[in-house]
Amino acid sequence: MEKDIFKQRRQMLADMILNNELYVPMKAKEIAMLLDIPKAKRSELIEVLDSLVADGTIGVSKKGKYMKPENVALVGTFESTSRGFGFVVIPDREDDIFVKANDTMNAFYHDKVKVVITTEKNDGKRAEGKIVAILEHEVKEVVGTFQKNRTYGFVIPDNAKINCDIFIPQEFMNGAVEGSKVVASISDYGSQSKNPQGKVTEVLGHIDDPGVDIMSIIKAYDLPVEFPESVKKALNDIPDIVSEKDKAGRVDLRNIQMVTIDGEDAKDLDDAVSISKEGPVYHLGVHIADVSHYVTEGSALDKEALKRGTSVYLVDRVIPMIPHKLSNGICSLNQGEDRLALSCLMDIDEKGNIVGHRICETVINVDRRMSYTSVKKILVDNDTNEIMKYKELVPMFHMMEEAAELLRKKRFARGSVDFDFPESKIILDENGHPTDIKPYDRNVATKIIEDFMLAANETVAEDYFWQDMPFLYRTHENPDPEKMRKLATFINNFGYTLRLTDDLRPKEIQKLLSEIEGSDAENLISRLTLRSMKKAKYTTECVGHFGLAAKYYCHFTSPIRRYPDLQIHRIIKENLHGGLSPKRADHYDAILPDVAVQTSAMERRAADAERDTDKLKMAEYMEQFVGETFDGVVSGVTAWGVYVELPNTIEGMVSINNMKGFYTFDEEHYEMVGELGNRSYKLGQKVKVVVIGTDKILRTIDFAFA
Repeated sequence: MEKDIFKQRRQMLADMILNNELYVPMKAKEIAMLLDIPKAKRSELIEVLDSLVADGTIGVSKKGKYMKPENVALVGTFESTSRGFGFVVIPDREDDIFVKANDTMNAFYHDKVKVVITTEKNDGKRAEGKIVAILEHEVKEVVGTFQKNRTYGFVIPDNAKINCDIFIPQEFMNGAVEGSKVVASISDYGSQSKNPQGKVTEVLGHIDDPGVDIMSIIKAYDLPVEFPESVKKALNDIPDIVSEKDKAGRVDLRNIQMVTIDGEDAKDLDDAVSISKEGPVYHLGVHIADVSHYVTEGSALDKEALKRGTSVYLVDRVIPMIPHKLSNGICSLNQGEDRLALSCLMDIDEKGNIVGHRICETVINVDRRMSYTSVKKILVDNDTNEIMKYKELVPMFHMMEEAAELLRKKRFARGSVDFDFPESKIILDENGHPTDIKPYDRNVATKIIEDFMLAANETVAEDYFWQDMPFLYRTHENPDPEKMRKLATFINNFGYTLRLTDDLRPKEIQKLLSEIEGSDAENLISRLTLRSMKKAKYTTECVGHFGLAAKYYCHFTSPIRRYPDLQIHRIIKENLHGGLSPKRADHYDAILPDVAVQTSAMERRAADAERDTDKLKMAEYMEQFVGETFDGVVSGVTAWGVYVELPNTIEGMVSINNMKGFYTFDEEHYEMVGELGNRSYKLGQKVKVVVIGTDKILRTIDFAFA
């Protein structure tokens, strides 16, 4: 009987709030007065209202007023999962909103949706919500494997987060056969009882054909491979050599000894370095390719570069931001060729302070194209052959090492944080099959270039901040205080402390990383600390870079492969040529916010695509080792399994289903604990694992504990 009364009250209140045209948003007390409910019964009213909010039938504002759910709904992007539930990502909201499988309204992956929060975040658990409207389908096509039946087919999406296959009627198969990798456009997004429907628009090749696996990822991320005709046409006006006319009016640095230092396989060389010393002062030159001379604002080249935002470095190819005629030709600082540059000339004292600088348009000619490996052989290995080969440059390399050390010490003294996690270097054969995977070598030469580029980026950012001009900064906000409190609580278990204040300083993070260096907990705490930090992005406001402990920072040094660098080069050059007029300042004020959003988004897309191609090739590489045992370190612990990283940077997972015995996930301590408490697995722990399977499509590697 009580259930019936409760249902009646629910229905009555829902009808009043949702369907009564005269209803205005009210608090519980006002509703009680309107319905003449005595104080003694108000708790029952609140119970009914809470139940309506909990299932998303009605909404409640921050001020406690009850109303239609769409009036308090938040707009965000739905991230589905293979298990049906998902998360809604809200712009400028730190945490996502969890959505149960039966509350998704059958939203598709990456749909723009309205979501109502039904349970606020508490006790470390995410806020929960219910999708009340689907505003837009962002994903218009999917990449996947075609499966053929007699009269129809299905496309199984490569993206495991899309938890349904796409039905393809026979007349829309477009020649696809069993095992084809295809692109399918979606014509109907389906319902809970019906699969989405679409048609095959492109057959990429068979799943086992060389290069098809990478092309599938390229298509999935909608990475533009070909340049449009307008861009190809514009290349006809790009010269192969720098004209005398273009050199006029520039500072001539062709007699200055300088080199490029890059990886052996690099072809787009956009930075050169020079150094000399006068008494205690080092004169450091960072010379950056003047791409903006050829890629002018509003041109076809410029529009396409902004659309791409960044070059994408996949395991078997580079998808460039600007065409190769520029990136590997006239803009690349090739040895022995006159090139136009934008140079940042810095004076560095014996304490690592930059005591003077000049930013100017220059013409340069690089003496030698050096590799990180060669410079390391000279400075670290004392390799006789290498020293003889580059004997006229050896003193300069030693001077560079000294100056870089001063800059690094200065940076670390102020609290710059260095997370030194190894990147993966994947070696492929001529058919695109991985033959070796190992950590990328970060040596003395890579650190020298890193230190010099950081110095130039900071110097330029500080200069233009104080000139109070429209500019594009690279910013990294302070960490979320709640995440830092969680981190501080966790590391106390290991005997470490993190001094928390209202204004957390990078030096506190750096101090923690120094204390854990070499300890068993180093890997664990370093990873958790990194996860507690925010992501860097491009902004028009100079709010500083927390990780670098820098008040001013921008990206100035890579205009061949990053659009923000190209954008600020234009501002710098315009300023050098008489300053920005009020009209031009207004112009940049108008366009820069959109540039910041676009380039930040394209940077994330590129990083995701690069990560997926790496994971794909890692899964392919580990196929040959099924049944073999490896040493590894626990790199992640979740409710569904334990992630383990091998010394060669490859990561796989031990599913909880493949763990002997019964285990529960201790979220507070990032630990998987056995039923009897006599065995557990936690971050940073050394383990032995057996490879039990791989999946190239899902890009996963399955381990079991040995």
